[in-house]
Amino acid sequence: MKRIKHAVCSAVAAGLLSGLLAQPGLAANVEGPSVFWKFSVWGKSRALTAGPEHLAARLAEETDGKFQLKIFYGNQLSKAKENLDGMKVNAFEAAIVCNFYHPAKTPALMVMSLPFLPIKNFDTSIAVRGALYDHPAVVADLERWNAITYTSTHLPQYEFMGTGEPPQKLDDWNGLRVRAGGGVGLAMEKLGAVRQSMPATEVYTALQRGIADAVSFPFTYAHGAYKLQEVAKWFTGNLQPGTADCPIVLNKTAHEKLPQQYKDLLQTLLPEVDNVYRTAYGKADEKYLPIFREALTEVTYDAATREEFQKVAGEPIWRQWVADNQEKFDAQGVLDTVMSAGSGS
Repeated sequence: MKRIKHAVCSAVAAGLLSGLLAQPGLAANVEGPSVFWKFSVWGKSRALTAGPEHLAARLAEETDGKFQLKIFYGNQLSKAKENLDGMKVNAFEAAIVCNFYHPAKTPALMVMSLPFLPIKNFDTSIAVRGALYDHPAVVADLERWNAITYTSTHLPQYEFMGTGEPPQKLDDWNGLRVRAGGGVGLAMEKLGAVRQSMPATEVYTALQRGIADAVSFPFTYAHGAYKLQEVAKWFTGNLQPGTADCPIVLNKTAHEKLPQQYKDLLQTLLPEVDNVYRTAYGKADEKYLPIFREALTEVTYDAATREEFQKVAGEPIWRQWVADNQEKFDAQGVLDTVMSAGSGS
């Protein structure tokens, strides 16, 4: 399934479309058979689940309740690392999957965990992820698991919170113990930091007890959700060292069985789902940024310093990723797709 091609990737365009579709009397009711889909996700209702929650409500609204999408939280249907396995055996019809939970299952999608990719804002996220999901290597990744991408949950760029002296320049990261996974962790190692791995639920205590000097999370909602500002002394406001990718995926077999009008409805609602994430993460920034700035020292980097970060801790990791994967799939083509979509948006 192809994502809708956005002629204009902007908050205004998405907001207008969402508003038009939501107004009573303007959106035609979609007739069709009764369909019941199960959606698998770990944890509880939060910003990450705002998209499927909105989709479930709108599907029911547009079909008079005939297309039901029921969300099962807290690993009721599957563990987070096994959602693709559930897709393969048709255990459920939709799920959120994260590339970092199973790198070997979706190797091409791991490009989104490389550091310092050109994803500077939400519009760029839509452009980059939309182009990436259409790349044959990513399509093949998901098809092996009987899955197709719907859209992304658009995880924000990561930032750091930490204790001790704020790292104002590259050399200041040398020797710091940082909790950072994926490409962000590799990037920090290039700067001389000591990479640590720990569950998200342990980072508060790690900072509090001096076990870690800095931790990375999607900014700002995850930092605020785990209340790290209570034990941190500083945060980076514009480092943007990288992100990850957690797409909403659909069971390919189930999607193919849908009547065409339901397939069309899913596509029509896709920009609304994207815009829900724009709003959810925006509200988190509105809530948490003033709190962070009141309590902590904000570390910002000028353009020259960020370019130096990318040169030292980004580009070498890009090249290594391509070299490690080029014989498995078109790794250079995947990376080029991301870079082109990011620079052109």
